[in-house]
Amino acid sequence: MNRRDLLLGLAAAAGALDGEQTERESLYIPKAHLVEDRKLMHDFMEDYAFVSLVTAAPTIRITHIPVLVDRTAGPYGTIYGHIARNNPQNATFDGHQQAVIVFQGPNSYISPSWYAKTEAVPTWNFAVVHASGKLKPVTDKRALHEFLAKLITTFESRYAPTSTYDFRKLPDDYVYPMIGAIIGFEMQIESLEGKFKLGQERSEADRAGILRNLQTAKQDPSIRELTASYYERLQKKS
Repeated sequence: MNRRDLLLGLAAAAGALDGEQTERESLYIPKAHLVEDRKLMHDFMEDYAFVSLVTAAPTIRITHIPVLVDRTAGPYGTIYGHIARNNPQNATFDGHQQAVIVFQGPNSYISPSWYAKTEAVPTWNFAVVHASGKLKPVTDKRALHEFLAKLITTFESRYAPTSTYDFRKLPDDYVYPMIGAIIGFEMQIESLEGKFKLGQERSEADRAGILRNLQTAKQDPSIRELTASYYERLQKKS
């Protein structure tokens, strides 16, 4: 083999490896921002359970839904969710199509003026976890009823003790017709990627500045503020 053929062979091998890496990963993560603590990622997924379900067959489609995570089902856990039966994305619930479920936490602009040395550029801090796997349908109505009961109980508990709602007490003839309008899914997680870009690689003084200024900086509108302003907009149009 001459030198040219050797170089071409090495380049092809490198390309193949790069392709495998790209196929396996859904997210670019610098080493400083890599999170590998599985418990931390699971805790994050439960705290920020309103996700983006991303599929790419036959075209890219994204649905925004709440999900439940069972940490004990499979090596990385299993995610359960549901979408409207009329949503075309349910065609990917065949056990073969690859999906990515994105859990996204709070985020914020970070000003260089917060650092000990201000000769720097601004950035944006955030935290995300990507869970990848194959979607399988859950169509049995009793299984869906049980899933919905767990989902609702989980989020109702955030409003305890003021909330007294109990989904399980609703009559079957009311609930089951509505269950027919949805399709559930489960996704055993094959890959779990965590990226926490929170300025952790900066100096202690810079981290203190970030925390101090985030405490007083104007934050994004809360869901209550967004809802109230939208209601006002609707009233003005009517």
